[in-house]
This record gives sequence, structure tokens and C-alpha cells, in this order.
Amino acid sequence: MIEDIKKEIQKRMEGAINHFQEELKALRTGRATPAILESVKVPYYGTPTPVNQVANIMVPDPTLLIVQPWDPSLLLEIEKAIRKADLGLNPINDGKTLKIPIPPLTEERRRELSKKAKEMSEAAKNAIRNIRRDGNEQVKKAEKDKKISEDERDK
Repeated sequence: MIEDIKKEIQKRMEGAINHFQEELKALRTGRATPAILESVKVPYYGTPTPVNQVANIMVPDPTLLIVQPWDPSLLLEIEKAIRKADLGLNPINDGKTLKIPIPPLTEERRRELSKKAKEMSEAAKNAIRNIRRDGNEQVKKAEKDKKISEDERDK
């Protein structure tokens, strides 16, 4: 009984940590990385689809991303989606690919990023606390229902 609760809680906590790590990857830090575009969705046959599923994303140098769609008709849609995503990026359309220069970070942008990272970490901490509280409540309920003993609860 306790082991089942423990496994479930551990799985949920790892999920919260993984979610936090994915959010951190999406922060634009001044280095080009394909993860920046993971949150960008493009309408593809009426379905919002992540850019990395409709195009090849390359990083030729640390300050440039190149997006080459598999279907050339999607080029304008991808460009619009990137501009709409409010990432502070301005793609350059050359007819076949999108070149996305990654601007260097300003002091203001660094402060913004640190605030956003702090908010994300607080959200992750709260999620972990809530999961822990739920686990403790499950253990107390199991003890109250006489499914486990006091000693097992304290472990």
C-alpha cells in the first residue's frame, strides 16, 4: 500500500520536474537552439502542428537558426507563426528557408528572463509541494481506514 503511494508520488514529482526542464529549454537565452521553436504551432491541414514536425531546424552557428519546411507552401505560415509567438525573433524569408538571427541579450531582457525563470521555478516548487501534500493525505487516509499501521505511516 505505502509502496504504491510512494511510486505514484515519485512519478508525479518526476513529471513536474521534467515539465520545468522543458519550460527552461524554451527560454531564449541568446544562443540558437531548436528548443526555442518548440512552442510555435503552425496550421497544417487545419491542425496546429509544432514547427519541428513540419520542418527541419538547423543551427549552423550559435546566433542563427535555419528552418527549412518539408512542404515549401508552409514557409509563409511558419514565418507568421514565429512572429506571432512573441519570442522576439524576426525570421528572414529567402523563398526556400527561414533564417532566424538570434539577437544578443540586452540587460533588460536578461532581467526579464531571470524573472520568468524564477516564476517557473516557483510554479514547479508549488507543484512538488502539492504532490507531497496529496501523498501525505493518502497515507493518513490509509491509516484512518486501518489499511496501514502507525509505524508504516511514520516510515
